[in-house]
Amino acid sequence: MKKKHIAILGSTGSIGTQTLDVIRENRDLFVVDVLTAGSNAELLLAQALEFQPDTVVIADETKYGFLQQALKDTDVKVFAGDKSIEDAVTFPDIDIVLTALVGFAGLRPTVRAIEANKVIALANKETMVVAGEIITRLASEHNVPILPVDSEHSAIFQCLQGEYQNEVRRIFLTASGGAFRGMKRKDLETITVKDALKNPNWAMGKKVTIDSATLMNKGLEVIEAKWLFNVDARQIVPVIHPQSIIHSMVEFGDLSIKAQMSVPDMRMPIQYALSYPLRTPKKSSPLDLFEIAELTFEKPDRETFPCLDFAFQAIDKGGNMPCIMNAANEVAVEYFLKEKIKFLEIPEMIDNAMKKFTFIGNPTLQDLFMTDAEVKKSLKSK
Repeated sequence: MKKKHIAILGSTGSIGTQTLDVIRENRDLFVVDVLTAGSNAELLLAQALEFQPDTVVIADETKYGFLQQALKDTDVKVFAGDKSIEDAVTFPDIDIVLTALVGFAGLRPTVRAIEANKVIALANKETMVVAGEIITRLASEHNVPILPVDSEHSAIFQCLQGEYQNEVRRIFLTASGGAFRGMKRKDLETITVKDALKNPNWAMGKKVTIDSATLMNKGLEVIEAKWLFNVDARQIVPVIHPQSIIHSMVEFGDLSIKAQMSVPDMRMPIQYALSYPLRTPKKSSPLDLFEIAELTFEKPDRETFPCLDFAFQAIDKGGNMPCIMNAANEVAVEYFLKEKIKFLEIPEMIDNAMKKFTFIGNPTLQDLFMTDAEVKKSLKSK
């Protein structure tokens, strides 16, 4: 079997490092061609020395000299800047581009990769949130598959295998409930950053962990699922499932439900995306149903965690509203992590932005870039 050549965008983040874990276990199947990072030059260097990719790119141009000097005695090419990341995904030997960049930053390189006819392993949900209609149309035009890496979307994708002629009635999108499941607004008034970064089941990056705590992550996933699986958002039912064993479920027209289950380990959906349509054997402990004993389900508390409803409002409105919502959320999470605002101010900032900024009903990609920049500049100037 021919080895697949992989470009990992965001290799020093949580998804990126776990992707390298998968490749490390399957060197007979995968080759790393490109690694990119935002500013963590030290970890990028260590990854480059281990995996010897053709190219590394650091977005922070001030770190270029350090990397170039450290890698001068290797065959690894070194580039810097966002434009170099976009260019790197077009290299001819690359088979799959795994997009694990955080936030809106993943959009431009994903577009370039699709235009270069690369298979997309998508771990950057914001790309589909802000530009789902454009991305799905572009992927269709270039006959490029988009393979979901998020555990929930991977689960839905797996449940739909062999079912494409059958009616999908509902999609049950599961969530752990985040760090504050069961709490009320009064309980959240004194929440600290340290408190919010304690996800009960998953090891994730800081931004997505905060999104999990506000339930915005589930809202973003609702919008992503709408575009990935061509369903109405109202067919998607968020479900709190504290055990994080069932990663999502699909209900069909005959009312039967298929679920995908596994231990909560992001390396499993990553490996499935990279090896699809094959299921490569996993070197880890299997799920022990007897140890789990029970699986429970709850309705989300939408009053305490309104971000979930903001996502439904944004997709109902359409246009650039999901982009406005996403940009405001990125700023709000950044400010919370820097302790500039309180936890309960995150949804307040998003709600205000969705009411304030200019709505565009049928945006182009350029409109979305302008919207993102406008919202972030305005919110950060205050």
